[in-house]
Amino acid sequence: MIARILLYIKHHMPWLWVLVDRLNTLLYRLLHRRRMAEQVKRAFTEFGLDGFDFRPLESRDLRQLEELIERQAPERLEYFQPHAFDQQTLESMHDNTAFLMFGVFFGSQLVGYFFLRCFWNRKCFVGRLIDEPFERKGIGRVMNQIMYHIAWWSGFRCMTTISRHNTAIMRSHQGNPHAHILHELANDCLLVEFLDKPKGRKPQG
Repeated sequence: MIARILLYIKHHMPWLWVLVDRLNTLLYRLLHRRRMAEQVKRAFTEFGLDGFDFRPLESRDLRQLEELIERQAPERLEYFQPHAFDQQTLESMHDNTAFLMFGVFFGSQLVGYFFLRCFWNRKCFVGRLIDEPFERKGIGRVMNQIMYHIAWWSGFRCMTTISRHNTAIMRSHQGNPHAHILHELANDCLLVEFLDKPKGRKPQG
């Protein structure tokens, strides 16, 4: 119920969302930041993929993140809008301790972006974007392992929202044993939780 309320506020009451986000950041920092930081280090040590470097993004990486977004075709971003993508917004999100930004590098090139938006009530939302030439190389699987385990090890519920019209993501999650539909949302969207012990229905197109 709380997750659905937060989603409604974010999409329909942006002025209130700013206040909620500031309060959430303060509470998250006080209650969870230290423990989750430990699990971030653990996850990046445990999961990886030969030829690629997975790590938290630093401020010096944000220009590359903006460039990664800019080179995506518009249709690839239609369902990936966790925040605005201008440099000022990226810097603001990076400064938000409750928004954990991660990257995948091929050499010195940023080829993937993924994140956890964390809430003080032990829920987090995940998202990911892979540069098109680097899809189907196993990057998404490792992204999922890192995001899910950071959340689970920290005692957080791990969630996302998926549009039924996003055929690529719907197809990928049909084979995801951790994906469990919680609720049907407005505009043909699903609220999905990723469970440590898989059960329940997979998202169906």
